[in-house]
Amino acid sequence: MDTKYLDIIKAPVITEKSQIEKENGKYTFKVDPKANKTEIKLAIEKIFNVKVVDIKTINEKPKKKRVGRYTGLTNRSKKAVVTLAEGQTIELG
Repeated sequence: MDTKYLDIIKAPVITEKSQIEKENGKYTFKVDPKANKTEIKLAIEKIFNVKVVDIKTINEKPKKKRVGRYTGLTNRSKKAVVTLAEGQTIELG
């Protein structure tokens, strides 16, 4: 497996909503903000050996954070909701 695919997919998103969507064959991942849908699809298919049907991406804006009197922004991030072909699953964790 090529390391560039592992650089695109950062981590799975484990929330209540993502666990409910997992039953419908939709999995949510944190991905590299510069990655496009084609790169994400190829990376998921190579890493997990599944067939991807659809991808929806969400750009998350940075949040304002304060440390003492200094304010700054968190890093921007991107999420991808990946729909797999019927009957395929991904084992996370």
